[in-house]
This record gives sequence, structure tokens and C-alpha cells, in this order.
Amino acid sequence: MPKAAKASKKSGGGGNPYDRKGGGGGGKATNTNIFKFDKDFGQHILKNPGISDAIVDKAFLKPTDVVVEVGPGTGNITVRALEKAKKVIAIELDPRMGAEVTKRVQGTPLAKKLEVILGDVIKMPEMPPCDALISNTPYQISSPLIFKMLAMPNPPRVAVLMFQREFAKRLVARPGDALYSRLSVNVNFWATCKHIMKVGKQNFKPPPKVESDVVRIEPLVGSARPNIAFEEFDGLLRIAFNRKNKTLYAGFNQKEVLNMCERNYKVYCTLNNIPIDESLASAADLAAAGATNDAMDVEMDDDNEDNDNEENNDDDEAMEEDEDEDMPVFFKEQNDANAKDAKTPSKNPKSKVALIVKAKLNKVLTSTGLADKRARQCDQNDFLKLLLAFHEEGIHFS
Repeated sequence: MPKAAKASKKSGGGGNPYDRKGGGGGGKATNTNIFKFDKDFGQHILKNPGISDAIVDKAFLKPTDVVVEVGPGTGNITVRALEKAKKVIAIELDPRMGAEVTKRVQGTPLAKKLEVILGDVIKMPEMPPCDALISNTPYQISSPLIFKMLAMPNPPRVAVLMFQREFAKRLVARPGDALYSRLSVNVNFWATCKHIMKVGKQNFKPPPKVESDVVRIEPLVGSARPNIAFEEFDGLLRIAFNRKNKTLYAGFNQKEVLNMCERNYKVYCTLNNIPIDESLASAADLAAAGATNDAMDVEMDDDNEDNDNEENNDDDEAMEEDEDEDMPVFFKEQNDANAKDAKTPSKNPKSKVALIVKAKLNKVLTSTGLADKRARQCDQNDFLKLLLAFHEEGIHFS
């Protein structure tokens, strides 16, 4: 029995999943009124055939391509992809939808090219290997889906995905843009992103509360793929964007950041058999670090910076509170653990190691010329320059 048929049979067990008001039906046409859509699953079915065509067309599918579609719904995009690709693997959380998309092509030549997998794509150990990823993406898994794709050993050639408009704008934001964030830097570090089209809420059934956009993402592969640990790069970005309108000097001189860096530096020295003493930093640097250890807190910086941006502070802080939602579980666990440890106050904040670490942090910020720059003004090269300089000083963020 084909896998698609198995999925359909499985989803049909235990009663009728469709809640029909009338009798039977079958056929190839899909009646989107046959059951109540579950908004908890982000079920807003794309009903405009022109947009379904455009999503598939922008993937530039080849006859040899294997396509993964996340959240196929009733199959409006699925059928179009099946007509152009070798195979479509549809991953669906709702068994009713899995049965519906299977029935959509039942008895046609397209049925042999369709495989339906029932389950949560984010909780799957691995996403099936594919050449292209397409999705009318449930908004609550937008960021985890992107990072799960980018974390694949061999990511797809292209992804054409529909997102909530504000999220899509954050993906393609550039330095200086209001929505430029940690998400913007991370995604564009591992892939290239391009805005494709706007999609109004009237194109869905039921209509969502927000507008949508379609984005094309092309993951970097081979030699173009950065040879940097994601956790390390993101660890630096988390600090930099904690308050993106404050200077990097202020961000990296927060007590919690200093405590985390001190702890990581001790581990680094232990692993590399480096003795920890005051000779690791110049006397002048240590003296400067000690003199400012109590005085240079973020509160002092708060009183003097960004008067020209005060009108945007509320929006920025709301966006920053959102940042943790951008991180999928499989990347977030380590970061959460680091953050928890960083909140543990140092027993001796004025120890020699603490002064050494503070001196090293400020040395890097000054030597790179980025101490007075804000995260929202920095591009990928700036962050890479910082990360390399920190690593040369033995400072790590994961």
C-alpha cells in the first residue's frame, strides 16, 4: 500500500474526521467547508489559485525535484507542485487535512507522486531530504521552520514560504531598518532572502487577522556556507541585540554578560592549559577595567544615549521581548542554559579574572572601532569582525 494511502487510512480511523452535514462526495474537487478549521494549527487555507501558482512558479521546480510541503491543507499548492516535480512529501499535523490532500489526488496519476507524513515537522528528528521547500506556513512555527531547514546537513536548493507580513519584513530587513533584528542577521548569514509578493488576508479562508507576504530563501551551501558554529554566532548577537539602540560597549559591559564571559573564559583557559593571572592583560588595561568596574553599568549609559530614538523605544522593546520566539527549540536550549548561568552573580566580581575579562572585552570593542556603534547599525561583517577578535582573546559566547 502506498505511503499516502497508509496516511489516509490512519487518519480515518476512530470515527469520521470530517463532520459532514450531508452525504458522501469523493471526487477530485475539494470542498473547504467540510470541516471546521483549527486556528490553533494556523489553518488558514489559501483560496486564490493565482497565488498558489506563483508560489510554485517561484520555486523554479525541475522534473527531478523532490519537494517538501509543510502544512498542505486541502492541497491547493500541493497539486500544482505535483504537476511539476518528481515527488511531493506533504507534512501535516492534522489527520483530517492529511486525509483530504490524499483524497484530492486519489485515482489520478499524481497519487503515485505524493507521500503524506502525519506529524509535527518541528518535532521530527530530521526534515526529509529535498530539493525545494514550500509552505503556507502556520505562523507559530515560522522561525523554527526556517532554522530547522538551515540546520540540515544538505538544505534544499530553495524555499518559497508564506509568513505573517511583519515577520517577512524582519527576514529581509537591512542595517538601519526599523525591523532589523537578530533574526535578520542570522537568517541572512546562512541564506539569501528575497521578498516575492504581498498577500492580503482576503485570499485565505478563514481570513487571518494579519496580512501575509511570500519570501524566497536560498540556503548557502558548500564553500559559501559559513564555517562557524551557529550557537556561537547567535550568542554574540543575543548580547548585541539585547537593546539594539544602545551602544555595543553598553551591551557587553552588562553585569550578566561579564559574568557569563568570565565563566566561559575560565573554561577556555582550563581546556587550553592557560594559567589565569594578571599577566594575561596589561597593567594599564587592568587598572582601567578596575576603575570602571562599578561605574560603567548599563544604567549610566541609559541616561545619556539615544535621545534621538526615544519615540521608537516602546516598539523596539516590544520587538526585543519577541526575540526568543525567533529561536527554535533545538538551538534555544543551549542558549537558555547559558542565559540561566549568566544570571548567577559572581562571588567575587572584582577578582583578577573578572578584571582580565572586562579588559579583554573593552580592548576588542575599541580595537575594532565598534564600541560606540549600535547593533541596528551593524552588518554581518561587523559582527564577524567582533566574533573573530573576541575568539583571539579567548572570549566565547556558547
